[in-house]
Amino acid sequence: MRPSFYPKTINGPFDDPGVFISFEFQHRAILFDLGEVYALSARDILKISHIFVSHAHIDHFTGFDRVLRVCLGREKNLSLYGPEGFLHHVHGKLSGYCWNLVHHYSNHFAIEANEVRQDRILTQSYPCQSGFAPSEITERPFTGILLKEPSLTVSAVILDHGIPCLAFSLNERFHINILKDRLNELNLSVGPWLKTFKDEIFSGNMTPETEELARQIAIISPGQKITYITDVRYSESDAAKMIELAKDSDHLFIEAAFSDKDKELAQQKRHLTARQAGEIAAAAHAKQLTVFHFSPRYMGMEALLLEEAESAHLTPRPPSLKGKGE
Repeated sequence: MRPSFYPKTINGPFDDPGVFISFEFQHRAILFDLGEVYALSARDILKISHIFVSHAHIDHFTGFDRVLRVCLGREKNLSLYGPEGFLHHVHGKLSGYCWNLVHHYSNHFAIEANEVRQDRILTQSYPCQSGFAPSEITERPFTGILLKEPSLTVSAVILDHGIPCLAFSLNERFHINILKDRLNELNLSVGPWLKTFKDEIFSGNMTPETEELARQIAIISPGQKITYITDVRYSESDAAKMIELAKDSDHLFIEAAFSDKDKELAQQKRHLTARQAGEIAAAAHAKQLTVFHFSPRYMGMEALLLEEAESAHLTPRPPSLKGKGE
């Protein structure tokens, strides 16, 4: 059965973090983190509808300019999410350029930036044709959910990296698999109508005709869950947040910056060790684990971090660093 989402890391484990998730049967993708994105084609960048930025350190946000450059002059709305201070960072990026000619563009391009705080989300829009002049800020409550659509949600928790840092989870409500052989039997062709058909199923307000067609051509199964965690100092409180966010993930992407033998340094640098990453994955019952964001001190020794993480993932025990930080 084909999945709805195809996640992949953008760069190697020693390079800037980021996970690109393409949507099956849709010209759409989302992005977790915004470091260097030159490994993505312009075609892939133009598929992106939402970008979720963990924090605004340069290795997680330097790709903003590349995405902006590709999207200029396109008919596109792009939504970005980041932690406290994010509106300031987005405005700073946009104000670093001169926009005296953009009013000539016939296509509408706008950026919507969302700043996630403990209890609320601040939103500001930046239309290209006005020179990216910011709109008034609006607010809405933050209850853990950043994006909610009929078929999926993206949720987040706020972690400690010396500054607020967001971790994200994409959760498909359920998966609708279309049986192509049944389509052929009914002389139905694949096309845009299938998205409308699926949306009606997700809405829960199906007509009798849709219910009958779903019975004939669709299989409903549990949806995918993809979780992304990076740049966090290990503590028992944040470990509990990470485990809950990643619970039963089909694929967990999590940083493993240091070896367990360097856990004191990891605490100082406010990063996870490979063993901690594996223990969190095990406690969350994550089915597949990908570790990344390795410190350059382990260049040529990536097998050490991979083995530590996978060993902890396959040999579950409660993650703990009592007496080693908190």
